[in-house]
Amino acid sequence: MSAPDAAWPLGTVTVLGAHILDVLGRPVETIPPGQGSVRLKEIRATAAGTAAGTGVDLAKLGARVLAVGALGDDLLGDIVIAAMAGHGVDTAGLIRKTGAQTSATILPIRPNGERPAFHVPGATRLFTRADVDLDQIRDSRALLIGAPDALAGMTGEELADIAVAARTNGALVAVDVLHPGRPEDLDRLAPLLAVTDWFMPNGDQILALTGREEPADAIKDVMALGTAAVAVTCGADGCLVTGPGHQAPVHLPALEVEVVDTTGCGDGFTAGLLTGLLAGAGPEDAAWLGLACGALVATGLGSDAGIEDLGQVLDFLERTQPAAAGRIKEHIK
Repeated sequence: MSAPDAAWPLGTVTVLGAHILDVLGRPVETIPPGQGSVRLKEIRATAAGTAAGTGVDLAKLGARVLAVGALGDDLLGDIVIAAMAGHGVDTAGLIRKTGAQTSATILPIRPNGERPAFHVPGATRLFTRADVDLDQIRDSRALLIGAPDALAGMTGEELADIAVAARTNGALVAVDVLHPGRPEDLDRLAPLLAVTDWFMPNGDQILALTGREEPADAIKDVMALGTAAVAVTCGADGCLVTGPGHQAPVHLPALEVEVVDTTGCGDGFTAGLLTGLLAGAGPEDAAWLGLACGALVATGLGSDAGIEDLGQVLDFLERTQPAAAGRIKEHIK
């Protein structure tokens, strides 16, 4: 497992899973009929998805990031690689699938920040266990498996084998999902969740996965599978955090910002939480850092917006949660 150094204070984090090109435009109030057109203020293309989006944020926060996943052999894939490399992400683990399209999403962003989506699953579904070189991830301090529910080319057992290989070398294993969620997805992912340190879905996803009506019950179900800790993002309501030890979930409120676009806020939260944990912070302080990152992402267009570096995020957190920010700063001195 790699140790932190001056260039990469968080060490190496591998992000494995969905690498998606997002094309976003705002503000979109209506889709014009026929061949009508609407002028927008802004259009952007970003590397996104629960692996790529989180990876970009982690790189900004001080991690050496290795991206592992599948892209198509198309221009969209070239753009994803260029976007990630532009943030310092190592893209050597991204393989190109011949004849396939890179996973991509068109997002018309409403004036209130909401984001309906038009999505092509693409090459993400073609990613297989044979595409993963375990030697590439052996030095990682953390492994994030992003969108295992979208990795149709792998079984739950194969995903679990990758996680076990990382944990054997001392890595923290985190999992986040992409789809809205179904109980069948939870059944498939059960072997992976049994060897997961942190599971980080949103509130709707964990209820849909478990069939529960209350988040606390859903969290208990996931932890009963063997997951050590769970953090559930709840949008404008903040998050619920249940650290190792099966204690009752702790609710942390959201940090207020002027919302431009909610795309990638969950990825920002995941990046912040992992950053806090790798820095040595406790679960609640790490979640505060996650909330700060998620809030900052919402202030701009696209999943790579808002976050500049760890110092900027901590300064933002310090305005409303000075004690948590102070404790985290002590860990990263």
